[in-house]
Amino acid sequence: MGVTRRELLYRMAALAAWGAAAPLMPGRAEAVGQGEGEPFSKDWLLDRAQKLARAPYAPPSERLPAWLEHIDWDAYQSIKFRADQALWLDEDLAFQVRMFHLGLYYRKPVVLHEVVDGRSYPIEYSRDLFEFGPKVKPSRTHDLGFAGFRVAVKDDFERDMFAFLGASYFRAVGKTMQYGLSARGLAVNAGKETPEEFPDFRAFWLERPAADSYTMVIHALLDSPSIAGAYSFAVTPGEPTVMQVESHLFPRIAVERLGIAPMTSMFLNGENDRRVADDFRPEIHDCDGLAMRRGSGEWIWRPLRNPSGVLFNAYADDNPRGFGLLQRDRVFDHYQDDGAYYDKRPSLWIEPVGDWGKGEVILVEIPAKDETFDNVVAFWHPAEPVLPGQHLSFSYRMYWGNEPPAHSNNGEVVATRIGLGGVPGDKLTVVKRKFVIDFRGGRLAELGWKDRVEPVISASEGRIEAPAARPFKEIGGWRCNFDLVPGAAEKVNLRVYLRDEQGAAVSETWLYQWSP
Repeated sequence: MGVTRRELLYRMAALAAWGAAAPLMPGRAEAVGQGEGEPFSKDWLLDRAQKLARAPYAPPSERLPAWLEHIDWDAYQSIKFRADQALWLDEDLAFQVRMFHLGLYYRKPVVLHEVVDGRSYPIEYSRDLFEFGPKVKPSRTHDLGFAGFRVAVKDDFERDMFAFLGASYFRAVGKTMQYGLSARGLAVNAGKETPEEFPDFRAFWLERPAADSYTMVIHALLDSPSIAGAYSFAVTPGEPTVMQVESHLFPRIAVERLGIAPMTSMFLNGENDRRVADDFRPEIHDCDGLAMRRGSGEWIWRPLRNPSGVLFNAYADDNPRGFGLLQRDRVFDHYQDDGAYYDKRPSLWIEPVGDWGKGEVILVEIPAKDETFDNVVAFWHPAEPVLPGQHLSFSYRMYWGNEPPAHSNNGEVVATRIGLGGVPGDKLTVVKRKFVIDFRGGRLAELGWKDRVEPVISASEGRIEAPAARPFKEIGGWRCNFDLVPGAAEKVNLRVYLRDEQGAAVSETWLYQWSP
């Protein structure tokens, strides 16, 4: 599943701490002026990735100098990038770049370059770019490289808009400036019983933006034992922050499960799942559901869970129009967290560009005991076999913010609640679970009792009792409820949507996998 949630929370703290101001001193992160540079283009990067895939895999060194080898979290946290040394500080551009130091969890160096007018210049490591706390005693050493980088935007250079740090992980924010879920460049064999492989971004090329540009272009070289790749990210901050991604992949060996546009998030407990709920906060999650816009046009909402055992679900599709992990619930009172602010966490929506063909959106949910663990991953898995010697290309847009760029014309699920079935006061003779689903939006706000809206409910096992749908004026939508009698089933796949008296759908489709 990747790094733990605790490590990601550490990163969030580090992102804030590394922005601290410091006195002026020489050593600013600059690249131009070091010779004539080297020619750089997308074609050059593709050629390099392809040649890399033809050669045996050479893992990056994780060896650190003695003064970094055994530092603890507090010591690592004390290593701060000097804000006055940021790349493009004096260029009057919309972006400034600051670097992460190697150490602790981040042992693999990445090489950074600046690209100006089609030529690439290395950004060299220097101790003078950082200040070190009393527990860290840096020695004069060779070019260590960097662990990653983060980018801030004009009008608020103290807070990040996006950052790349660790393996192929990166994150971004929208208008709330609140980090939440993470993305990755690629997933390899995620959710399998065999160990997952985590490709690394080994080098980055940062294009210097034009003076009037609010888009920053980043290129990256990816490598792993199974696959090499060339990536380009065109990032436009805002609400939402949009990343235009172009990826070219060159497998070294056959890959059984390739994960395109992978996302990693945390779900501990919510309205639908209170398995781990001994906390003063009613809900704890970065995202509350997986949304999908199928190639057929159907919209699907799958609430997330914190299961007692690993759950693996694959949703087949042909040319998907979008999918993402969303945080739909944005009411502070539902979380009561004035530190993590889960109500402000961004959603992430993936919009494929071009023909992605047949495949499946995969969702993996694993048990979590607390909020420091990222226990949810989602990605697109293409149906075609991934074989050595291929050149695979995928382009997509990533939207980081409060709302995805597209919505269903029908009602959307706004809450899922589950509890004891039956009628209060009546003695239950069999096990029953009650499901209550609230829909809002689209035509539902205009429909009332006389319009005869009915739920369409199916279950893979067991039987459905007492299905009903009714207007719910408190939310301006409709509430659907039913009882599930699972019998001896260990898992039951449920499907629900609302339709009008003409048989037309008036809501998106709700999917759920129930297990005792």
